[in-house]
Amino acid sequence: MSETLSSSRPGGRTLLDVESEAFAVAIAVGVVTLIVGGILFAGSNPPIWGGLSLGLATAGSILIAGVIVAYVGYWRSRSIEGQQWRLELKSWKFIVDATSVALVHSVLAVLASIATFLLLQRSFQGLVLDAPFTTIAMAVVTALCAYWIYLSVSSITTPKLSSLLVLFMTFGTLTAMATASDPAWWEYHFSQLGTFGDRSSSLFNITLIIAGVLVTTFALYLQRDLQVLVDRGVLVKPTAPRTVSIIFVVMGVMLACVGIFPLTVSILLHNLSAMGMAVAFLVMLFASPWILTGLPRRFFVVCAGFAAALIGGALLFEPVQYYNLTAFELVAFAIIFAWIAIFIRYINAVVEQPSAAATAAAPKPGTVPA
Repeated sequence: MSETLSSSRPGGRTLLDVESEAFAVAIAVGVVTLIVGGILFAGSNPPIWGGLSLGLATAGSILIAGVIVAYVGYWRSRSIEGQQWRLELKSWKFIVDATSVALVHSVLAVLASIATFLLLQRSFQGLVLDAPFTTIAMAVVTALCAYWIYLSVSSITTPKLSSLLVLFMTFGTLTAMATASDPAWWEYHFSQLGTFGDRSSSLFNITLIIAGVLVTTFALYLQRDLQVLVDRGVLVKPTAPRTVSIIFVVMGVMLACVGIFPLTVSILLHNLSAMGMAVAFLVMLFASPWILTGLPRRFFVVCAGFAAALIGGALLFEPVQYYNLTAFELVAFAIIFAWIAIFIRYINAVVEQPSAAATAAAPKPGTVPA
C-alpha cells in the first residue's frame, strides 16, 4: 500500500505535503514576527490603529512576510500535479507570473487587515494595549495570513486567478474611493482618484499596476488551456491560443500603464493607455466568434450580451446624459472585468469537460474493463 501511495505522488509532493508546509511556514513567520514585535513595542502602549500601532505594524509585517511566503510557495508548487507545466516556462515569464501572484495575495491580505483594525479601532475607541498583547496579536494575525497565502498560491488555477483579480480590483478601488482626500472626486472622472499625490492615490495607481501585471499572467494560463482545446479539436483555429494570449498581454500592459502614468504625470500617455485597453477588449469581445470558432454558441450569446451592455452604457452617458463620466467609467470597468472572469471560467469549464475520445473509451456502468 505504501509503495502505491509513493508511486502516485507526482514530483514527490502532494496536497497533504503542502498543508504541512503551510503550517510550518505559519509557525516560522509567527516566531519571527514575535521577536520583531517584541523589540518594536517594548515598553510602549500602542493603540489599535494610528501611528505606531498594532494595525499598522501588522499590515507591514503581512506585506513583507506575505511576499516572501508567496514566492516560496508558488515556486515549490511547480512540482504538484497539474502545475508541472510551469517548470517549462522561461525564467522571466515565471518571475512576472510569481510577482503578480505574490503581490495580489499580499496586498489583499494587507487591505483585509487594515479594514479589520480600523473597524476594531472604531469599536473600541480610546483603548490602548500593552506590549505583550500587541506583540502576540501581531504574530498571530501575520502567521494566519502567511498560512492562507501559502495554501492559496500552491493551488493556483485560471478561475482562481480571475476571482483574485475581481477581489483585488474591488477592494483596492473601494479603499481608494473611501480614503480619497477630495470627497467630490466622482464629479470629475474615475482617473481623478490617482491624482491627489497621497496614500489614497498611490493605492489606486498601485492597484491598477498590479492588476495589469496579473492580467498578463492570465495569458500564460489561457494559452495553455486554449491549446488543450485546439489539441482536442474543439477550437478550429490553431492560432487561437497565441492570439488570445497576445490580446490579454496588451490589455494587461495598457491597464498597468494607466496606473504608471496618472493624469498628473502625462495626460497623453494616460489616455492612450486607457484607450489601448478599451480597444484590445473590444477586439477580443467582437472578434471572439472568429478567433474562438468551435466553442458552444451560448458563449458567443453571452459575449453579445456584454457588448450590448457596453454600448447601452455608452449611450446612457452620451447622448442621453443619464449619468456622468465617472459612472460610465465604473460601468465600463465592471463590464470588462466581469467578462474576463466569465470568459476564463467558461474556458476552464470546457477544458475540464471530458473529451469525446475519453468518454467513448471509458467503460460503461456495470461493465468490467478488459
